[in-house]
Amino acid sequence: MGIERSTIVPAGQREVFEWFARPGAFARLSPPWQPLSLVEETDSLADGRAVLRLPGGLRWVARHDRRAFDPPHRFADAVAVDGPASAPAGIAVRWRHTHEFEAVDDGHTRVIDRVETPVPAAALNATFDYRYRQLAADLAAHQRAAQHGLAGATIAVTGASGLVGSALTAFLSSGGHTVVRLVRHAPRTPDERQWDPSAPDPELLNGVDAVIHLAGASIAGRFTEQHRRDIADSRLAPTRALAELAARAGLRTFVSASAIGYYGYDRGDTLLTEDSERGDGFLADVVAAWEDATRPAADAGARVVRVRTGIVQSPRGGTLRLLRPLFTLGLGGRIGDGRQWLSWIGIDDLVEVYHRALWDDSLSGPVNAVAPNPVRNTEYTRSLAATLHRPALLPVPAFGPALLLGAQGSRELATASQRVRPAQLLSAGHDFRTPDLDSALAHLLGRPVPSIHG
Repeated sequence: MGIERSTIVPAGQREVFEWFARPGAFARLSPPWQPLSLVEETDSLADGRAVLRLPGGLRWVARHDRRAFDPPHRFADAVAVDGPASAPAGIAVRWRHTHEFEAVDDGHTRVIDRVETPVPAAALNATFDYRYRQLAADLAAHQRAAQHGLAGATIAVTGASGLVGSALTAFLSSGGHTVVRLVRHAPRTPDERQWDPSAPDPELLNGVDAVIHLAGASIAGRFTEQHRRDIADSRLAPTRALAELAARAGLRTFVSASAIGYYGYDRGDTLLTEDSERGDGFLADVVAAWEDATRPAADAGARVVRVRTGIVQSPRGGTLRLLRPLFTLGLGGRIGDGRQWLSWIGIDDLVEVYHRALWDDSLSGPVNAVAPNPVRNTEYTRSLAATLHRPALLPVPAFGPALLLGAQGSRELATASQRVRPAQLLSAGHDFRTPDLDSALAHLLGRPVPSIHG
């Protein structure tokens, strides 16, 4: 059985082919709702291989065929499955994928996917729709950046293996940038440099054009004294040490993660912008100190962007990863009365905020990284249930989260209410890929997204 799908993207043939050939492309095109994880990315479209981990200890190994390699027109890969019970699985997923690129004109390319497989075409429609949306949007983002002078930069990233960091580094490297991963352990690959947060090597940032600082312990969990200490200790001193190093290295751009926790755990219906006052609570105190720790870089003349992130939406991590199986089983529901505001952002929109922070000189100081349409908890519940075609009939009583997180954790995480507006981004004319929750969840969970089809 054969499947053929195609799309036209607004980029030249060679530009599109080169995007596919770079590190990160495979990760950018892998649907987040599928139970796959990338183990090894190919180093060559001519004769390399990519390896993905499947449930049950299986591995999906895609080997590229040198005979079909014809840049910038074509490459192909064939799949084998190994691991326990690999023989029947290999028969079930027989797969040969030919990728073709036809020039429509100087600025447009037809991308054609031909797949030889027994898998029905209908089962792959969501995957190809997702891949085409990602490809077009990523190419457009890199084109905008190049028009503003960002091309072929060397960018150091902390927290590169986390939910945001893994998506961001794949996006940057597939766009032609060199990513330097700052890691705590001894370097295992050429793109890693060891970073001691308490005493970073004076030469750590040699040859680096900009820093994106994402590292920090997860805030999820019961707010014990130790957990609060871990949250603060993983952010404050390491951020200051890195900012001081960036200042000594003369870097012009320093981008640091932050959080909308700055505004406090409950500001009612107040619409919060970057100019709003700090709120109350442990997280507000930590975020304020975290942002202040970037001051050495700013004092040295660097443009410092503090990305105040909302609730990140991705099936690979965060709240959506926790809620998806519950809602899939029909066990989801609002929390308490459901009136609390949830300021959210899709993972790809967050990646674009960090990317824009690298090239848009109008952005500095705090930048609210949230979608322009916050929702109440009841609206979020309704949207997620509808996306998964399930009911949401089991509300969680207000005391429920406190049993797991403690009173403070429940107040500052599960039942927090922050109605945040991305004022800086909107003033800069920023376009969000998925500005409304329905389209964001549909994109991330493999449902039709008519509002953002290109």
